[in-house]
Amino acid sequence: MLERKDDFQKRREHLKDKSDKELKEYFFELANKMVDPLLDMAYTHTSKSIERSVLLRMGFSSIEAKGIVDALAEEEMLGFGAGHCVYFLSKEKDMSIKEAGMFLQKEQGMTFVKEHFNHE
Repeated sequence: MLERKDDFQKRREHLKDKSDKELKEYFFELANKMVDPLLDMAYTHTSKSIERSVLLRMGFSSIEAKGIVDALAEEEMLGFGAGHCVYFLSKEKDMSIKEAGMFLQKEQGMTFVKEHFNHE
């Protein structure tokens, strides 16, 4: 039978003199370090499913969201964010979010958004 080496005392040496408050602060420091790469990735990466999810929360049906995301993906515009593109178009053209999403799937809507983001 394998015997586990109990090295707990050695591993906790750097922690033994810390107060509960200091341990809590150290825990959250380590937790933040662990999450930082995930946050960095979230700021720089997206996917069709994430963008569809954003549009669903903006009030689009799943079929409408899929159409908008597919149109943006085809034009390599997903990196700008589907919700961001729809919202921008809505404000610039003074139309509802729903109208902007439907307009975005048309060539003139996509052209307008691409010009704004300087994406040709």
